Amino acid sequence: MSAITDSTPDSQYNEKLWLETPLIRSVHLSSLLQSNVYLKFETLQPSQSFKYRGISLFAQNALRTQGPDVHLIIASGGNAGLAAACAAKVLKLRCTVYLPHGVNQSTIDFMRKEGAEVVVAGNYYLQALEKAEEAVEAEPKAVMIPAYDDPILWEGHSSMVHEIQRQLPEGMKPDAIFCSVGGGGLAGGVIEGCRAIGWDDVPLVAVETHGSNCFYQALSLNEGPFSGDVTSRQVPEGTRAERCDKHDVTVAHLSTLKSKATSLGASSASVAVVKKALDRKGGVRSVCIPDEMAMQAALRFAEDHKTLVELACSATLAPAYKPSVFRKLVPAPGVNRPATVILIVCGGFKISLEDIEYYRKIVEADVATGGDWDVAYNGEAFTTSKAE
Repeated sequence: MSAITDSTPDSQYNEKLWLETPLIRSVHLSSLLQSNVYLKFETLQPSQSFKYRGISLFAQNALRTQGPDVHLIIASGGNAGLAAACAAKVLKLRCTVYLPHGVNQSTIDFMRKEGAEVVVAGNYYLQALEKAEEAVEAEPKAVMIPAYDDPILWEGHSSMVHEIQRQLPEGMKPDAIFCSVGGGGLAGGVIEGCRAIGWDDVPLVAVETHGSNCFYQALSLNEGPFSGDVTSRQVPEGTRAERCDKHDVTVAHLSTLKSKATSLGASSASVAVVKKALDRKGGVRSVCIPDEMAMQAALRFAEDHKTLVELACSATLAPAYKPSVFRKLVPAPGVNRPATVILIVCGGFKISLEDIEYYRKIVEADVATGGDWDVAYNGEAFTTSKAE
């Protein structure tokens, strides 16, 4: 699989399945932050999330290398499975999605509308993955689609950065790119895309929620952007550290996932993506926020932009709705120049009007108690007003 090149970012993808999504300057957030805030709307992909880019590219590669009778199999909590189902339908390939119990019926119905077979196996993602791996092992023409940890996925996801470069006003380069992080597939794509077009010095702001922050904890276990000496950082209870000699990094494995942002629910981040983040010139600004802050952002985004997004997506937006947090993450670049930032609205199908109303009740009750929310940033802790 050839890499996307700087000079011809889309030329070898004339038959790509993903859509070029709009990049829109947000009047609301730009005014709030006195900055140029651009939104990359991955909600408009066929499967309603960015995952369609990399997974559709992986499916096309499987078709080219294995033939039309290849059987695509994936274990998923929802969005990756939807992307595989949508891609398989276009390519006329068989697809089976293994899900854990608890995935809502609307997600399952969407997969079946796309022609996928759905198998519910186990109470957790890892149990569904185990069953999917058994199925791949038993069938010669079966291919496992990875959810986030594969170079082909990162290559597909990186296409959005090439689009962003073309869509920005000529000569404009962002001061930061914001994205949410679970296992690291999206971050890997952004890093690869930035490297390919000469934006390796652009900081990546990677946002997670407390209770589902395997990427943040992995960074804390290595020399890099976090303050203080790495040997002085304690491994949190419920986390296991594991050294990877191949990539010369340590990763964190979470025993439990407590966040309501279930699409960020990876128990460990991609080792290769952690390494990429640590090595890149522009570095990574790793941020963890409470679920309630992501809920508040989802409510405000729905009001401002008339778009519903799930918590894994609104986590990216949350720092932009808190000017005091945003200024810590993106200091003013100069007296006469406002900051320019990209927020990747990564999408996701797991959101409904009922969910939004549920978030509203939780946020209103929490804000009514007063006080602040705790935010973690590259090993440091600070607070932000709930009411800001």
